[in-house]
Amino acid sequence: MKRVDGHYLAHEIQHQLHFEKGILYTIKELLLRPGRSIRQFISDDRNRLVKPVAFVVIASLVYSTINHFFHIEDGYVSYKEADKSAVGGVFEWMQHHYGYANIIMGVFIALWTKLFFRKHNYNFFEILIVLCFVMGIGMLIFSVFNLIEAFTKIKLMTAAGVIGFAYCTWGIAQFFGGRKVMDYVKSLSAYLLGYLTSMILAILLGVLLDIITKH
Repeated sequence: MKRVDGHYLAHEIQHQLHFEKGILYTIKELLLRPGRSIRQFISDDRNRLVKPVAFVVIASLVYSTINHFFHIEDGYVSYKEADKSAVGGVFEWMQHHYGYANIIMGVFIALWTKLFFRKHNYNFFEILIVLCFVMGIGMLIFSVFNLIEAFTKIKLMTAAGVIGFAYCTWGIAQFFGGRKVMDYVKSLSAYLLGYLTSMILAILLGVLLDIITKH
């Protein structure tokens, strides 16, 4: 077997990102036609877009890198406390590992989405793919606003949160047709409940760890 070297790693990265197709093409399609492009990825052609897990991880890495260099106040997952605790540690981990945190959060949003859109013939894993794509674009939206705020010194992270949240809601609804107002109500509800569920479980995990460590 050929040894792992720089050429091998470059080839693997290129393969994962599908640079021959273009990550910019993926971003364009997800911004303009998220529902149609993701449905085509699931049912027809899985070579047109960057792989969903790689996409959300890379998008999250872009956001984390920009956030690290420009020291913009976190506007995505933020938790502050006076005394150190396991709860704070859990949220600190999430702030430093947005890619994994997004995938975990996506699992809970996907569960609620599956419940609200149960009449559609999509399984949990297909819905999770949708979440990886739309949450990846959400992170890129945060990244753009982060850069603008860094250079203009205008506080924009609240606006970024609203726009990113609105895009994710719109993208999910578009995937399921987006022809009825109820599609957007269900999408909004699923996203909110999934986000809240993940935050509540993160807090409960921290509390449980505190109880264990104190005994």
